[in-house]
Amino acid sequence: MTSAHFIYIPMLLLVGIVLGFVLGGRAARDAYELQRKKDEARAAARAERESAGKS
Repeated sequence: MTSAHFIYIPMLLLVGIVLGFVLGGRAARDAYELQRKKDEARAAARAERESAGKS
């Protein structure tokens, strides 16, 4: 094993951790935004039903 392994292996691990953090954060934001849109659509449909039921 050469001394280069002590540089390249930790660097590749660090790159993998950073990429995982960035991509995981993006996926979490997308999931949160999708859930928020579903909740808004559900609330709008509920308000529509309630207003149609009262008239």
